[in-house]
Amino acid sequence: MIIYNVTVKVDNDAHDEWLEWMKQKHIPDVLATGHFIDHQVAKVLVDDEDGVTYAIQYKCESMTSLETYYATHAPELQREHAERYKDRFVAFRTLLEII
Repeated sequence: MIIYNVTVKVDNDAHDEWLEWMKQKHIPDVLATGHFIDHQVAKVLVDDEDGVTYAIQYKCESMTSLETYYATHAPELQREHAERYKDRFVAFRTLLEII
């Protein structure tokens, strides 16, 4: 099993609206692609005065499924997020394999 982890630090002034949008729109859109079987959202416990950091983890059964997601859905979903929260977040992505 593969975990597609997206770590996002969002500015304090956008935080509440961002978190609601993620829960109501973005995460359901990612799951609706059919490439993920589960997800979780975790708040990163760090002291940071200028923002709040989250790790959003999507679980998929194979690298093939993840690669298909990357090719067919990720660009548009990432673009939508970037346009909506331009200059108010930073993000990085990592892949984890459950052993």
